[in-house]
Amino acid sequence: MMKTVSTQTLEQWLNSTLSTAAFNDYCPNGLQVQGKPTISHIISGVTASQALIDVAAQREADALLVHHGWFWKGEDPRVLGIRKRRLAALLTHDINLLAFHLPLDAHPVLGNNAQLARVLGLVAEPTTTSNGLLWFGSMPEANTLGQVASLVEQRLNRPPMVIGAEELAVQRIAWCTGAAQNMLDQAIHGGAQVFITGEVSEPTVHLAREAGVGFISAGHHATERYGVQALGQAIAQEFGIRVDFVDLDNPV
Repeated sequence: MMKTVSTQTLEQWLNSTLSTAAFNDYCPNGLQVQGKPTISHIISGVTASQALIDVAAQREADALLVHHGWFWKGEDPRVLGIRKRRLAALLTHDINLLAFHLPLDAHPVLGNNAQLARVLGLVAEPTTTSNGLLWFGSMPEANTLGQVASLVEQRLNRPPMVIGAEELAVQRIAWCTGAAQNMLDQAIHGGAQVFITGEVSEPTVHLAREAGVGFISAGHHATERYGVQALGQAIAQEFGIRVDFVDLDNPV
């Protein structure tokens, strides 16, 4: 017999596991759109796009579990156009939407930063800053910026944008997944010779060059594929339900 968990129980477990109440986020964390009262099959992915919703509907999933959900601060709140089509698809198929943003970045085991460290071979220091969002550590397999960049490309399967000289000596590395280029200054003051994140902005390049540090933009999607996978595996283990990760490629 297929195992199920109530939507309410699952949300409570997720909120407790990820300590969502500790974060002042840019969007609501937890259940964003209510669907079926019980869940036996979850589709997980990075972003609640129409394409991912369509996959969930085709596979008759009861819920979507994502890192990037909806209802961001500052957005037009009206239900029009793309938002209407996405919401209508979820409601038509009675699919729950569960989304966790900063809590999933910061979790010390299941989070994006922790999982990126696992994938890249980064060894994290015991202390972090900015509510667990900026991590520091080292990469024992690499001694230069060029070596770090090469390992990032191999393990994320995409070439990163690299600012800095290949021969730059590296001992301490800082990282934060996604669009964390504005944390470069904190990384510099924390003593990092290299900062790894997902995105880059025009001022980031100047700051890195003038500070003499390396900056690696490895892709927002590419750096945030792993937390939601780890969380899905934890759900499957805890409740015995089916969780399938779907990786819809994004070049950014």
